[in-house]
Amino acid sequence: MPLIETESLILKTYDLAEADKIVVLLSREHGVVRGVAKGAKRLNSRFGSGLEPFSIVRVTYFQKEVLELVKIQKTELIDSCFEAASDPDFLQKFSYLIDILVDALPPHDPNETLYRMTLACLKAGAEQPACLPAIGLYFEIWLLKLTGYLPRWSVCRGCGRELKLDEPAGLGSAPELYCGSCRRLSSMTLITPAHRSLLTSALRISPVEFVQQYISSSALVELSEVLKRVISHSLGRPVNERPPLL
Repeated sequence: MPLIETESLILKTYDLAEADKIVVLLSREHGVVRGVAKGAKRLNSRFGSGLEPFSIVRVTYFQKEVLELVKIQKTELIDSCFEAASDPDFLQKFSYLIDILVDALPPHDPNETLYRMTLACLKAGAEQPACLPAIGLYFEIWLLKLTGYLPRWSVCRGCGRELKLDEPAGLGSAPELYCGSCRRLSSMTLITPAHRSLLTSALRISPVEFVQQYISSSALVELSEVLKRVISHSLGRPVNERPPLL
């Protein structure tokens, strides 16, 4: 039974029996990990506030190869978003983002780039709550990129021609883009040059820089709705942002 210590982001927790909790965390070295925290609901719990969602902790746990759930031994709080998480808009946005992240990743599959991206978006959202739509879009783009589901939107699916920077296109069901000549269905969603520019820019700059450049862009919400369709297609289920239960 190896003892593992790693930096992690607490994603969510569930009650288990009278005194315990199931914890879902994103670790730097081991990806998404699910574990049991014994006695976490007791007043004198050794975990303290180290299991609050959106907290960055150094966690120590035991892992058996035959079991998916690890046994969480202790947590040491590094940083938290307690104040930001009290904002309903922040809670709604990041609860949705965490849900799609957990569904998109297999357990114990390390991806340090995704870990760092998630922390960067979380920090940007806590510091700039007015920019949550831009941060959410940035996260959606990078999650699709790092899980291999981001469509190639620089080439027409029909004729294989490279799309011009100022050329609108139609979104097919694949979901790939079709140029004006190949776009035969009037019901196809229009993907504008502004939409494609947003996507390309997000892959080149940090979330803070992305927010600074595109906070006032009207295409943010439009592209996010399109990417939710792509995420739904890749996960095999519809996704949406539900208001938090207050």
